[in-house]
Amino acid sequence: MIPTRRRFLFAAGALVMGGAGAGLVATRQSSAAEGQFPVTLTEAEWRDRLSPAQFAVLREHATERAFTNSLRGERSPLLDEDRPGTYNCAGCGNALYRSETKYDSRTGWPSFWQEIDGAVGTQTDRRFFMVRTEAHCANCGGHQGHIFEDGPEPTGLRHCINGLAMTFTPDETGIEEGFPVPA
Repeated sequence: MIPTRRRFLFAAGALVMGGAGAGLVATRQSSAAEGQFPVTLTEAEWRDRLSPAQFAVLREHATERAFTNSLRGERSPLLDEDRPGTYNCAGCGNALYRSETKYDSRTGWPSFWQEIDGAVGTQTDRRFFMVRTEAHCANCGGHQGHIFEDGPEPTGLRHCINGLAMTFTPDETGIEEGFPVPA
């Protein structure tokens, strides 16, 4: 076989992607956000507490498919949830977002323009050849999704969150006061 530029570029690309895949495997074996959190469990305890897809998202940084909110055969209904209530961490139950801050970002994931004060932590995510801001539960470190600067006013932020990383608790009395509603 005669070496050609196309074959060389294809082989080089395969090596780079192979290296990225190896990095992905190493990254997925790490657990949630780094640091100390009020709720700390062993890997076995997390696996007992969470479904396989929730474990993949919250502890291994997996992402459900856009517009389906599904991963590993599990599906979250939270993209279409529109009742007043609170979105909680599926790992520890920590209240993360209020329904008044949820909006349709047309990205295929539940999106919010503001978290509940102190409920969400962030760290820099440098995986997949880009720099993003990762959102995690401040209580257990569970990966929720990412935060982007293309959201609506008043914050201009889009918390793009995996539905499988959350549970929903509907309000019994209706909408909670105190959150401005974007126009």
